Amino acid sequence: MSDKVLFYVQHLLGIGHVVRSSRIARALVRAGFDVTIAYGGKPLEGINWGGAQCIQLAPVSAGPSGFGTLVDGAGNPVTDELKTERTAELLGLFAATKPDVVLIEAYPFARRIMRFELVPLLNAARSSTPRPLVVASIRDILQEGRKPERISETRQLVEDYFDAVLVHGLEAFAPLSLSFPEAEMIRDKLHYTGWVGPERRDTDASEAFDVIVSAGGGAVGAELFEIALGARMDPDFAAGKWLVLTGPNLSDEVFDTLSGRLPEFVTLERFRDDLPALMSRAQVSVSQAGYNTVADLQSAGCRAVLVPYSQDGETEQTRRAEILAQQQRAIMVHQQDLTVKALADALSAALALPAPAPAKDLDGADKSASILRDLLSKKRGL
Repeated sequence: MSDKVLFYVQHLLGIGHVVRSSRIARALVRAGFDVTIAYGGKPLEGINWGGAQCIQLAPVSAGPSGFGTLVDGAGNPVTDELKTERTAELLGLFAATKPDVVLIEAYPFARRIMRFELVPLLNAARSSTPRPLVVASIRDILQEGRKPERISETRQLVEDYFDAVLVHGLEAFAPLSLSFPEAEMIRDKLHYTGWVGPERRDTDASEAFDVIVSAGGGAVGAELFEIALGARMDPDFAAGKWLVLTGPNLSDEVFDTLSGRLPEFVTLERFRDDLPALMSRAQVSVSQAGYNTVADLQSAGCRAVLVPYSQDGETEQTRRAEILAQQQRAIMVHQQDLTVKALADALSAALALPAPAPAKDLDGADKSASILRDLLSKKRGL
């Protein structure tokens, strides 16, 4: 009988966490696990869970004021009644699946606002017989600048409830201690998986673009697209063929405005599932510096201009872009410095960089499955 995994996935704003989690879910299924996804965000089209069963909880997402508030599927503030309903749904799913592994995306390093249902889940797991393996799944670089007491609270939750933490990155690239000061205190629970990169796939090699502009889910990409199209008119780039990928979350109004005034040789689309392959044939990519976009760039070996999202005190993308710029794998432009001229200059500088070799250690999804298998074996004394 297959070992069962209950995988909690909750996205609040962008889709990056969901994309990475779906890659991990597919790898778990390939490795023979029976996977159930407890999915708590708004429904998303086109997410491939690879044979895992996806159970939609009553959807919630970040409110208009940011990650400190929650709204329901209709955009109304989340009530205590809905929190009680969600908690009951999640605990019922745990009881029904009787998982061997409870895998929780982001928490307790992020998603603190979801603790109303996650702490009860963790308590249920801890009191179960047999007790499941409890594992956190986190990206390589976390949001910095949190209060010391919040950092200690997170570390204490790991010590109290979690058997392991899967860090989806390379310690040599960005050790967890870079963004989580108490990482050494839980070092025995950390397992670096390498990058959770895209699966290899065959595509039409005849389709190629010189420059690819993207912004992940697109919720905060409008300014980047506007300025990129302005840079496209620079005489140095006017002859190139460009692809602009807006992401599914860009508003229809902005998408229609962009599509109504495209210059010649610019293709505008919302989403391409073959983006890494397209990047491998491009001269340069222009994007933010989210985890999945950078993993795609690393896989493709593409020159890059990175404009990390840094509003509302966000630090993760800036930290990642700085590291890649230091390695001469990218040119970084700070979001507050982004102008048409700054982007055109950055494109010229990126094209002058040596062509980067595709990175290794991109099989983090498969390694995650292997690590979970090993942890289960050790737990059972095998």
